[in-house]
Amino acid sequence: MQAVSADYTRVSIETANRITNQLSKAGLNVEFRLQGSVPLDVHIKGISDVDLLALEKRFLTYHTAGTKAKRGYYKYPAPRTSVEALLALRGQIEPALRAAFPSANVDMKGSKAVKISGGSLARSVDVVPSHWLDTISYQDSDDEIDRGVYVLDLKKMATVENHPFLHIALIKYRCDQVSGGLRKAIRLCKNVKADSDSTISLPSFDISAVMYHANLEALKVGRLFELSILSETQRHLDNLACNHDLARTLLVPDGSRKIFDTTEKLQGLNELSKDMDELLKSVYAENTTNQLATGSLNDMRNLVCYLTA
Repeated sequence: MQAVSADYTRVSIETANRITNQLSKAGLNVEFRLQGSVPLDVHIKGISDVDLLALEKRFLTYHTAGTKAKRGYYKYPAPRTSVEALLALRGQIEPALRAAFPSANVDMKGSKAVKISGGSLARSVDVVPSHWLDTISYQDSDDEIDRGVYVLDLKKMATVENHPFLHIALIKYRCDQVSGGLRKAIRLCKNVKADSDSTISLPSFDISAVMYHANLEALKVGRLFELSILSETQRHLDNLACNHDLARTLLVPDGSRKIFDTTEKLQGLNELSKDMDELLKSVYAENTTNQLATGSLNDMRNLVCYLTA
C-alpha cells in the first residue's frame, strides 16, 4: 500500500526529463506534461512506466460552445485534421528517440504511445503524441486541470479524448478526504495485479477509477487501522465481481465514460477480486489460530479490519 521512496520517484521524473530534453533538442515543436500514476503517486516499483504527453504546440481543438470560442478567441484554422497532425508528430518522435538513445529499445507497436526503455534509461517511458483540447470548463477557468487532450489511437486511426489532469485532481481530492486511504487502496490493487498468476485485463487508470467508488468511511479508518484498507478493497471488488450489472453503471471520476466498457475488463475485475480474496484469507490466517482460513469472507474482513498493520 505504501508509496515508493522519494528517490525512486525522483529518478522516474528525471528519466522523463531526459526524454523531453532530447526531443526538444531534436527540434520538435512540442510541450510536455506527465500524466498517469507518477504525478498521482500511485506508481509501484518495477511495474509502472512513466507516462509522458508530447503535446503539439501548433495544433489544438476546442469546444465551440465555450466562452472563448463565442468571443472569437480562436482564429487561424489549421489545414490538417487532428489525426494528420498527430501522425506527423509520431513520425518525428520515433526517429528522434532512436537517434538520441541508440542503445535503448524503442517500441513502436503501441497504439497510443511510443515506449522507450533500457540502455541508459532507469525507467521505461511511454511517449504519447497528443494535442490540447480547450473544453468549455477550461475556457471559463483557464485552469489546466480543466483542459483536455486528444491522443492518437494508431490502430483505429482516430483520436481519443482524455482528461488526465482532471482525473488526477479528482483522485487527489477524494484521497485527501480519507487521509490517504484511496491511494493506498489503488497501490494495493496494482501490486496484487502485478503479482498475480492470472492475466488481469484492467488498466491502471481503471483500477484507480474503480477504487474511487469504494466506501469513503471504510477507507478513512485506514488512518488508524491500515489493514482496514485491505478489508474495504476486498469487499468493494467482491461486491462488483458478484454484481456485474452494478459494475457496468460505474463511471470514471470525470464522468466521461463507463469504467467497465468491455467484457475483458469485467473478466479482469473477477480475477483481481479472486486474488484479493486470497490475500485477505492469508492475512486472516496469519493473525488467528485458524490457519486454514475457514469461515465467511465477511467474518475475516471484520477481524482484519481492526488489526494493526
